[in-house]
Amino acid sequence: MEHKKTYFSRTFPHDEGKLIIEGPVSSERLASFEFHEGLKAFRPSKQQQEALVKIAAFPEGRINVARIENMVVGYVTFLYPDSLERWYEAELANLIELGAVEVVAAYRGARIGKSLLELSMLDDAMEDYIIITTEYYWHWDLKGTGLNVWDYRNMMEKMMRAGGMEFFSTDDPEVCSHPANALMARIGKRVDQESIERFDRVRFKHRVNY
Repeated sequence: MEHKKTYFSRTFPHDEGKLIIEGPVSSERLASFEFHEGLKAFRPSKQQQEALVKIAAFPEGRINVARIENMVVGYVTFLYPDSLERWYEAELANLIELGAVEVVAAYRGARIGKSLLELSMLDDAMEDYIIITTEYYWHWDLKGTGLNVWDYRNMMEKMMRAGGMEFFSTDDPEVCSHPANALMARIGKRVDQESIERFDRVRFKHRVNY
């Protein structure tokens, strides 16, 4: 499958200067940016930058960022599912995962997450993909936001819906391990029926629950 990528950019006013939402960004450009030290949800910001540089080099990899001047304050990633995840078992070249959305805590009131997802879907090539995301409450910044599990889930749902994501049921053990966890997906307009059926089969391994 040819992974076509078209660059888009939007600019918004911000107290600290112009807020630029852009992508997909190349590995070279990502390496030239500074990453805010608050981007540490998964690993220290410098190491996270290195990880994103690698993802951007993947044929299917997409990294969209939010930045003020040269400082990245948020990002979203798209790439193939990890080989340890059940979604990988579908063996679909047109199935990619929205792997992470992270925004520095101090900038979370500026709708950056929603803007990143809206920009991500401007590329017509996204209509060729099944895009999935798995939401697990143990990944959420409940302490930093002061929200309870269900308020945080509602916030995440609104953000994901900005990118056209919808809830899909599954019997995946991790998703089913807590009622706040969820599988969300967006099925592009040009995705063929066979791919949809293979996605359905991997969502439900135990047919009795289908």
